[in-house]
Amino acid sequence: MTGIATRPVRTAAPGPAGRAHRPPIGPAAVVLGGVLALLVVAVAHLGYGRSGVGLGDLLRVLLGGGDADARSVLLGGRLPRTLAGLVAGASLAVAGCLLQSSVRNPLASPDTLGVTAGAYLAVAVSAITGFSLGDLPRGGVAFVGGLLAAALVHTVAGGSRGRPAHLVLAGVSVTLALSSVTAVLVVLFQEETGAVFFWGHGSLAVADSARSVAVLPLLAAGLLGGLLLARTLDILGTGDETARGLGVRVGRVRLTAVLLSVLLTACAVAVTGPIGFVGLAAPHLVRFAGVRRHAALVPAAAVWGATLLLGADLLARVTSPTGNEVPAGVVTALFGAPLFLWLARRLPAEPAAPGTVMPGRRGRRLPYPALLLGGVAAVCALLAGGLVLGDISVPLAELPRLLAGGGDELLRGVVLEYRLPRLLVAALAGALLAVAGGIVQTVSRNPLADLTVMGVSGGAGFAAALVLVALPSVPYAALPVAALLGGAAAFALTYGLSLRKGSVAPERLVLVGIGTFALTTAATNYLVVGARFQVAQALTWLSGSTYARDTTDLSVLAGAAVVGVPLVVLAFRRLDLLALGEDTPRTLGLPLERTRLAVLALAVALAACAVAVVGTVAFVGLVAPHAARMLVGSRTHRLLPTAALAGAALMVAADTVGRAAIAPAEIPSGLLAALIGTPYFVWQLRRGHRAG
Repeated sequence: MTGIATRPVRTAAPGPAGRAHRPPIGPAAVVLGGVLALLVVAVAHLGYGRSGVGLGDLLRVLLGGGDADARSVLLGGRLPRTLAGLVAGASLAVAGCLLQSSVRNPLASPDTLGVTAGAYLAVAVSAITGFSLGDLPRGGVAFVGGLLAAALVHTVAGGSRGRPAHLVLAGVSVTLALSSVTAVLVVLFQEETGAVFFWGHGSLAVADSARSVAVLPLLAAGLLGGLLLARTLDILGTGDETARGLGVRVGRVRLTAVLLSVLLTACAVAVTGPIGFVGLAAPHLVRFAGVRRHAALVPAAAVWGATLLLGADLLARVTSPTGNEVPAGVVTALFGAPLFLWLARRLPAEPAAPGTVMPGRRGRRLPYPALLLGGVAAVCALLAGGLVLGDISVPLAELPRLLAGGGDELLRGVVLEYRLPRLLVAALAGALLAVAGGIVQTVSRNPLADLTVMGVSGGAGFAAALVLVALPSVPYAALPVAALLGGAAAFALTYGLSLRKGSVAPERLVLVGIGTFALTTAATNYLVVGARFQVAQALTWLSGSTYARDTTDLSVLAGAAVVGVPLVVLAFRRLDLLALGEDTPRTLGLPLERTRLAVLALAVALAACAVAVVGTVAFVGLVAPHAARMLVGSRTHRLLPTAALAGAALMVAADTVGRAAIAPAEIPSGLLAALIGTPYFVWQLRRGHRAG
């Protein structure tokens, strides 16, 4: 993976380019300050609780006195929790430090590169299958899952040829995919994964002293490995060519650093579950203090990572909105996402290649009219399949009569009043999301962009969750309005932060959008987890669901389509020009920023209408434009109609499978859409990189 650092060796660690750093405080002072801060936070962490046992009682226990209750609270609850925070925080911080330095990307961390999600999925699978038989095997399973996820991200990003921004975008896409797989498994195997939702957000409440002690040797090995690589990583920061000239085996060093980071991430996941942004924040905190050499950076990051995680857990317990336990991972994401936003905004944007977002299919294509008719026929066939499949089977031969208003009364009610409206809702929502995703990919000239990773879906979800938690008596009909407002606000934040010197670089727009997505998702999780007993309905909606959608919802989407389609048609030529890069549209007299803002606002409106009805559905806006581009190329007058059909087909298939797989229960169609689309997406991305 190519680097972005262009500074001399003294700044080998990645950091925001183009700004002068403050005078260094000194490595020893940073480490010592971290140790003192850790001691203060650890003491406060041990002393806080709702059992009435305070610091004085705990001090007497540590000195060999105290009563049995205080001893039970210390040894049975608080000490294991504090130990878990120390181990997991240090592990994640060192893992993030090694990743950022080895790939020379300031946005790299275990969670942004998919390692945490892969480890979490592996542990969830082991819980379902019963494969995990203890503490160290659990960490081993997490290590394998994290390693496979890292390899997948590396492959999707284009291997060593991939740009830093593409690496992060690939990591976010793979994280979304793996998280969707995990969520489907949780729905299908609720008994085996009963506590996985809470643990899945990263919680010190599930801490176990034996597990923390078991992974301590692995943490020590990771720290030692990082220190042994310190001088080599310093040299690697000067650039691959310079490092090779000095005798560094770049590939071997990079692979070793990634393996160590995956090992440390597996330790953290085995102890506390997946926790985000500690691996991003702790190394940057140390670098901001002026520490650059890895011999001091690695241990300082470990100390400050433990401090951050313990502080986040303490803050979560003190500030829970309803008194419920809020996982520490939710709080770290809530405070880490703004750091990601700040770093993404400062990252120098590399010019995107002009032309198509992804290479289209080479060779002879089928005639466009034939493809369009075939797509319509496929959607109709899927609709027919959705009407006959479910907990109540409908004979296919009876379907025409039932649609005409005849036949058995029960079956007619099932088809016309229940299945047909929700299937049409799924089809329209999928089409709108696909068109919006195609617009965003064309404007940003990036194959991994859509309204989900740009934060619009996350903003809509947060606004809806806020209504459900803060105003539970508000009618359910207020959710679509809240979602529209939330999506628009998230887009305004993304666009505003991406604007520099009167221009918005497409690559920066997508990276800032990822930060907005992380921020809104963290805020939503804080609300949902903190008040989870109130929002069972919200959890289904936030996963993306067509459950119980009716003609009212259908009319909302139909209205959006009636208004939006003519506007999209009028924008065809402008979208084709925007796909050519920055200079050509200006040469032809196109007001670049105004046009870009207008078409992106149109995409946001289409996606927000879909999210308002069916919830936060990921990957439809990512996969459908890819499929369309491979079939018909990148000219928008062909791309967007074909993408709409592909998105409709994907959502209808997801709705049908979700209803029929575990009938009479359901799997949210948004999760299944991501599950169905992920293998195709990864395959096509890799195919595109090989073609390039």
